[in-house]
Amino acid sequence: MLRSSCLICASSVEPFISFGKMPIANGFLTAAQLADEYFYELDVVFCPTCGMVQLGHLVEPEKMFHENYAFFSSTSTRMAKHFEQFADSVAAVLSPRSDPLVVEIGSNDGIMLRHFAERGTRHLGVEPSKNVAEIASSRGVRTISRFFDEDLAREILEQHGPADAVLGANVMCHIANIHSVVAGVKRLLKPEGVLVFEDPYLGDIVELTSYDQIYDEHVFYFSVRSLSALFAMHDLEIVDVQRQPVHGGSMRYVVGHEGARVASARVVRQTAKEAELGLGEARTFVDLRERIERSRGMLRQALDSLRAGGNRVVGYGATSKSTTVINYCGITAEHLEFISDTTPIKQGKRSPGAHIPVRPYAEFQRQYPDYALLFAWNHSQEILAKEGDFMRQGGRFLVYVPEVHLVDSDQA
Repeated sequence: MLRSSCLICASSVEPFISFGKMPIANGFLTAAQLADEYFYELDVVFCPTCGMVQLGHLVEPEKMFHENYAFFSSTSTRMAKHFEQFADSVAAVLSPRSDPLVVEIGSNDGIMLRHFAERGTRHLGVEPSKNVAEIASSRGVRTISRFFDEDLAREILEQHGPADAVLGANVMCHIANIHSVVAGVKRLLKPEGVLVFEDPYLGDIVELTSYDQIYDEHVFYFSVRSLSALFAMHDLEIVDVQRQPVHGGSMRYVVGHEGARVASARVVRQTAKEAELGLGEARTFVDLRERIERSRGMLRQALDSLRAGGNRVVGYGATSKSTTVINYCGITAEHLEFISDTTPIKQGKRSPGAHIPVRPYAEFQRQYPDYALLFAWNHSQEILAKEGDFMRQGGRFLVYVPEVHLVDSDQA
């Protein structure tokens, strides 16, 4: 049943789009798993009271984050550099402090915390996906495989003492019981401590029509306004915001105990910008739904036309985001010969829902297709620079954000 109340403030919510039945976004399947695939309804709702955009149906965390989780942050050189810079900015703030403690929620394979480990800084990663946590531990990053909540925060506090910084990257928006998480952060932080986290930004989703950011793991679609409402319930406040170019548009938030720090002027400016974008108004999301529907029609028309013309088309990047696009737009193995991906755990499997084969990147290179549907569009700068040979030989990328269009060597 579609949820009728907000996960943040318990007010009535307003549904604005349904993507229909959807599989687990990162649930790439072996042949033996195809018959038992799990599906749920992907609906999105808006809370006019606190402004939070959120999923209307929730998937149990254990179905998404487990011992076979198929996302490893370190596979992208661009993201590795981004997290190094993230870590450096936090380390610079902590450098005057004596024996600081850094805790990261959803630390993945240790891509960010390793920079603290290399400095000898006390640190702890909390990563619920066991296979990913084990890789982090093997790299010298102290990691526990648990879901972070208020109970775990108490345990960390007892064993390690209070934290100078709690970090998160593309994880806070995943957590449905976010009140327990925020309560845990409040309990764990020193009086002068900060929570620093970043997630895909609602304003960018609205401006770019990047509906592929919507899938099971992303329970929430944050704005400064909606997060301010959440943190105020726990006597915390946003003291700074910083736009980030990663993941198709993200926002980094710095949060402290209420009254402990002076808020940056950027918080005021971004809140005003959100009012201009209409992020607190239901009509904005009705308009977004209409643009999403138009985008779906244009992409499907383009793929049908390429197939009718006898062109070879493959997918580029077996991303979580691709699951939403493939299943919402009705893309099948008749449209895409296969999806190319560099992640070994995904290779040889089938895509969620549509069951399109996922093959190693070497297959893409061995015989270039005529067109590549760029699912990993948020890494387009890195990819287009890498794939000059493909485009020089006449290959073209089909891109659907911010609108459906083709990219060739002249435009790269």
